[in-house]
Amino acid sequence: MLKTQSIIIVLLFAATVANAQSFLKGTVYENGTNTRLTDVFIRDNTSRQVTITDKNGNFSIRTAVGHTLIFNSPGYISDTLYLIDMAPKKIQLNAQTIALRQVTINATRTEFNPRTEYPEVYEKSKVYALSPSTWFSKEAKDARRLKRYFRREAEERQIDATFSMAYVGSIVPLKGKDLENFISLYRPSYDLIKINNRETLVAYINDSYKKYMALPPDKRQLQPLITQ
Repeated sequence: MLKTQSIIIVLLFAATVANAQSFLKGTVYENGTNTRLTDVFIRDNTSRQVTITDKNGNFSIRTAVGHTLIFNSPGYISDTLYLIDMAPKKIQLNAQTIALRQVTINATRTEFNPRTEYPEVYEKSKVYALSPSTWFSKEAKDARRLKRYFRREAEERQIDATFSMAYVGSIVPLKGKDLENFISLYRPSYDLIKINNRETLVAYINDSYKKYMALPPDKRQLQPLITQ
């Protein structure tokens, strides 16, 4: 009898938690403008639910009061939102002072395996011929967009790991801020990195260094982003 009561209590608690969660909707803008931001990655840091903004900057994510959401997009400073209610949100992200991935220069990025971290996204992204919902439902479409986002992120992290300060600094005689500026200005494409040919990469770095040194001193750094 006691065991049965315990099971009932657990089930009731689980149902209460499930009912407490609902969908939060909102829109993400560039701060100071009316520009809506597409492909902003949003993660519920409490439940690990994830989503991404659509072409109009809108999002919808299953979450609950008391959860913390993290908003992240290349070229913008990440923002955190602690939910005190479920009213629609207007999120404003500040543009970084430089256009490229500044964070990758100053920090070691951890290994990223989205298939392990978010297996449900890959499951929902699958398309089945006899299941129309896998083609047309919003959940399936969002999962496929997230899958593309994860692929781009994995590619960027591979560039970070290959075109690192330690490696580039061992080839060109630059240090400190000069090395950071060089890495940012001449960050290679993923197509070059995936060749996985050290000789090709060394040749690219040496050629880029010659171009860098031929620039006027005021051009050897990233220019600030211009926002409207």
